[in-house]
Order: sequence, then structure tokens, then C-alpha cells
Amino acid sequence: MQNNRYTLAQSGEKAIDAGLRAHMLSVYNRMTMGVLVTALTSFLVSSSPALLKLFLGGPQAYLIMFGPLLVLWFGFRPDRMSSRALMTAFLAISVLYGISFSVIFLAFAGETIARAFFVASGMFAGLSIYGYTTKKNLTALGTFVIMGIWGIFIASILNLFFASPLMQNVIAAVGIIAFSGMTAWQTQMTKQTYSPSHGLEMNSRMAWAAALNLYISFIALFQYILHFMNQQR
Repeated sequence: MQNNRYTLAQSGEKAIDAGLRAHMLSVYNRMTMGVLVTALTSFLVSSSPALLKLFLGGPQAYLIMFGPLLVLWFGFRPDRMSSRALMTAFLAISVLYGISFSVIFLAFAGETIARAFFVASGMFAGLSIYGYTTKKNLTALGTFVIMGIWGIFIASILNLFFASPLMQNVIAAVGIIAFSGMTAWQTQMTKQTYSPSHGLEMNSRMAWAAALNLYISFIALFQYILHFMNQQR
């Protein structure tokens, strides 16, 4: 009887492990899809003077710039939206980021962009692996980095008006630290909040939320690393 219970417990643990692996894979696949959509959109818009003028040639540029935040705050609600609706919102955010980042292909050399992308990818992979494997509770780190990200957001808004190179460097440095911590913490949170008892739909909603968080962290890391690499040229 005892052996049967042990065997059942082992089977349950294996099922949970398999479910968790599938869940994490779906998160990274969705996040990767968002990055690819952003990259493709950036390239297409930057290659078309007409699209650049349409999206970024006037006051509408501010709407594009802050569009992802508007969608995030008002149109991305995992607690009440279906998985399909969350996918649509996620793709909308990815496209809006892509339009905003189209100027990258005009302002930076292709080699610099590629180097920044690979460095950001390597950092992200290492930090995510750490967040997944560490036994240390990263909740305190999460609280700290959220405060740091709010500080970065406020400083970035102010820098739009003052355009200080020193402030840009400080924002980029703090941004790399903050979003590095965010990547590790969000990975751990994604792992800890998964449960097969939530059901496919709820886990899918949670996967879209996790994919968006990791997507934003990766995009931020890439952006800030690109800033410093461009200064080294």
C-alpha cells in the first residue's frame, strides 16, 4: 500500500514537471513571437518613408510612443480577458513597439544593432535560467526593481524635455540593472504560479501575462545595451 502511494506521488510529480515544462515553453514561445513581430515591424516601417511619415511624422508619434502603455493599462487584463483577447493585445503592443523602434534602423549601424541584440539575448537567457533554477526567494528583489522601473519611467519623461546626455546614461545603466532583476524575478514567479489545477484557459492567460512581462524586460535590456554600444563606436 505504501509503495502504491509512493508510486502515485512520483507519477503526480512527473505530470506536474511535464506540465510546467510545457507551460514555460509556451511562455518563451509567445515572448519570442512578440520580439519577432517587433523586429519585423521596425524593419518594414524604417524601410518605407511613407510609413515613417504616417506614424512618426507629427504629433501622432506621441500616441505611438505611449500606445503600448495605454494597451497595457486598459486593454490587457488577464483576470477578465480571454486567452485569445490577451493574444490580440500582446500583438498590438508588439506592433506599437515595433513602430516606435523603427528609428533604430535609421539611427544605428546594423552591426551595432546585431551586437546589442545578441548581448541582450545572452543576458536574458542567463538571468531567466537563474530565476528558474535558484532556490532563493526573489520577492524582495521584485519589489526593489519595480520601484526602480517607476523611477526610470519618470526620469525618461523628464528627459524628453531636458535631453541630458548624462541623464540618458544614468537611465540606461539603472535600466539594465532593474530589468535584469525583473527578468529573474518574473521567471521565478511564472514557475511558482503555475498549477495544473488552474486549467488550460487560466494557465494560458497566465502564460500571456508572463510572456508580456518577459518581452518588456528583453526589449528594455536591448534598448539600454544598444545605447551604450552606440557610444562606444
